[in-house]
Amino acid sequence: MCDNLDSLDADYKKYQKELLDAGLLVSCGVSGVYGLSGTFEDIIERFERYVTRMGEHLKPEVVRFPPILNRQNYLKTNHIETFPNLMGSVHSFLGSEKEVPEFARKKIEGEDWSRDLGATEVMMVPAACYPLYPTATGTLPQGGRIVDLRAFVFRHEPSPDPARMQIFRQREYVRLGTPEEALSHRDYWLKRGEEMLRAVGLDVTPVVANDPFFGRGGRVMAATQREQALKFELVVPVASTEKPTAVTSSNYHLDYFGKTFDIKTADGAVAHTACVGFGLERIALALFKKHGFTPAKWPAEVRGILDIS
Repeated sequence: MCDNLDSLDADYKKYQKELLDAGLLVSCGVSGVYGLSGTFEDIIERFERYVTRMGEHLKPEVVRFPPILNRQNYLKTNHIETFPNLMGSVHSFLGSEKEVPEFARKKIEGEDWSRDLGATEVMMVPAACYPLYPTATGTLPQGGRIVDLRAFVFRHEPSPDPARMQIFRQREYVRLGTPEEALSHRDYWLKRGEEMLRAVGLDVTPVVANDPFFGRGGRVMAATQREQALKFELVVPVASTEKPTAVTSSNYHLDYFGKTFDIKTADGAVAHTACVGFGLERIALALFKKHGFTPAKWPAEVRGILDIS
C-alpha cells in the first residue's frame, strides 16, 4: 500500500512540476492553491462556452452566486457533520478599536493571533448548487426549474495532485422538480456529459461513485449512496493512469434539499433535485495532459469544438 501511495505521489508531483515549468500554473506557496496563466484560463472559458451551447436548448435560468454562503443556511444542511474536514469557515477580527493594538502586537511578536478571530456570517461555498436551494424555498412553477450555475467552491484537501485544488470552479445545471424530472435530468447529463468530453478527446469512463463522507456514519452513507446509484462520475486519467480523476459528476439528491429548504412542486409535494457539475480546472488539466500544453497544436476536431484558432 505504501509503495502504491508513493507511486501516486510521484505521478502527481511530476505533472505538477510540468505545469509549473510550463507556466500554466503559478505556485502560491500553499498546497492546492495556484494562479492560472492566460492560456489555462482561455481553455476554461472556451470549455464553458461549449457547456453553454450544449445546455441552451433547455432554456435554463442563469444565476451566479459568490463563493461565500450564508452561515445559517449552511448550518441547515448536514455538510458540517458529513464533511467537517473539507469545509471552510470565514473568520475575522470582531474586536473593538481598543483591542486592535494588542491584536497587532501578537502578530508582530509571532504569537497566535488567530485565536482572537471570530466566526463571520458566511462560509465558503462547498458546491456550486448550495447557495441556490435557500433561494428556492416555496412552490416551484409548473414543470419545475432548471438553473445554470457557476461558482468558485472551496474544499480543504491540500494535495500535490494538481487536479485536487482547494478552490476551483464548478459549472452546474440543477433541476428542481418531481422525482421523475430530477432523475431524468441526472441521467440525461450523464450521457450528454460523456458525449461532450469524448468529443474533445478525453477517454472518460462513467462510474458509480459516492461522496467522501466523514467517519463511521459516513461510511454507511457512502455505501447507501452507491447502492442506490445516486451519484455517477466521469473519470479520466490526468496525473495518474492508476487512479483516474473525476471531472464531471451527475447527482440525484432525492428530496434532501427539498425537505431541508421547504421546496415544493406545483402540486404541493416535496421537490426532488439533481445536478450535473463540470469541474472546469480539472477538465482543462485533462485536456492539457491529453493534447499537450500548446492548444494551437491540438487535434483539429478538438480545436473546432472549442473554437481555438
